[in-house]
Amino acid sequence: MSHSTDTGYLLLFSNSHSPSPPQAMKVLSKKRLMRQAGFPRRPPPRGAKSAPEGQPQPKGPLERVYQEIAILKKLDHPNVVKLVEVLDDPSEDHLYMVFELVKQGAVMEVPTDKPLNEDQARFYFQDLLRGIEYLHYQKIIHRDVKPSNLLVGEDGHIKIADFGVSNQFEGADALLTSTVGTPAFLAPETLSETRKNFSGKALDVWAMGVTLYCFVFGVCPFMDERILSLHQKIKTQPVELADVSDDLKDLLFKMLDKNPETRITVPQIKVHPWVTRHGAEPLPPEDDNCCSLIEVTEEEVENSVKHIPSLATVILVRTMLRKRSFGNPFDWGRREDRSPTTQGHMLTISFTGIRGGCLIGHEDPELI
Repeated sequence: MSHSTDTGYLLLFSNSHSPSPPQAMKVLSKKRLMRQAGFPRRPPPRGAKSAPEGQPQPKGPLERVYQEIAILKKLDHPNVVKLVEVLDDPSEDHLYMVFELVKQGAVMEVPTDKPLNEDQARFYFQDLLRGIEYLHYQKIIHRDVKPSNLLVGEDGHIKIADFGVSNQFEGADALLTSTVGTPAFLAPETLSETRKNFSGKALDVWAMGVTLYCFVFGVCPFMDERILSLHQKIKTQPVELADVSDDLKDLLFKMLDKNPETRITVPQIKVHPWVTRHGAEPLPPEDDNCCSLIEVTEEEVENSVKHIPSLATVILVRTMLRKRSFGNPFDWGRREDRSPTTQGHMLTISFTGIRGGCLIGHEDPELI
């Protein structure tokens, strides 16, 4: 997910000497992860036996990050991008999350003058719904659902991407206290000056509603160049809907309910008439879609991260020495418009460093 742990750049790799698929690498800050993981303290690994009485039980923040990573690596769902490996450069403040690379890229750009028709939107939204139900079942809140984080696989189905650590919870739901995500997709309760915490699941539902709105209208429901004005519109401005079916209007109004207490939930969305075509296209029950809750052992936690020294420097130098071309399959070799609807710094690589840039290179089989 794109959130406050993100250092803001992405590395994409394909190994021309190996049949293994290309991979995308997300770079995270260990210091920020540890600050987030430290408070509140994370529970012991799922499925692990309690330590005997008298032995020290508390784990350091980075160890709790490793626990979450161990769970993320075991996620397995057709609508969720697969986390292949996590690499740690001990000499740097970086964790490298290596994901499968979904070559076709994002489902759509926002804004666009070519929105989806309702049938196309329903097809992709059903995929999004299955993926989010799976993540919530595994006690993970995405926190940054938006079209640019929904990638189209070779089979034409959506895969949810750009999720990270420190978004896991225990119990029925997460009570979150910090605001992260892309401004135009933030839920109104996160912008309240008086509300101290908010439901993580309800945040994802709101962002799914904004995403569905983008699907069919090509723009976000609330827009303003000034961030404070945008926040005010999200909190107070009614949603305007036109030229869509009554069923879709009903669903969007319920997902974009400014009151998280009365906002529609994922189980209710699954059976909504627009989603299922009045029962003609039912979604699988939760047990079939989610299987079982992932558990991790102490050994899996210990082996969740591979330690590789000076990873970024070695990759950059070796890539440059090979004189590989820096081509981008996602056409990201341009500066992004840093508007309230976008987030991150996907800038063209500078040979003086990779921070804040996007490097397209080739994986070295000796490194990964």
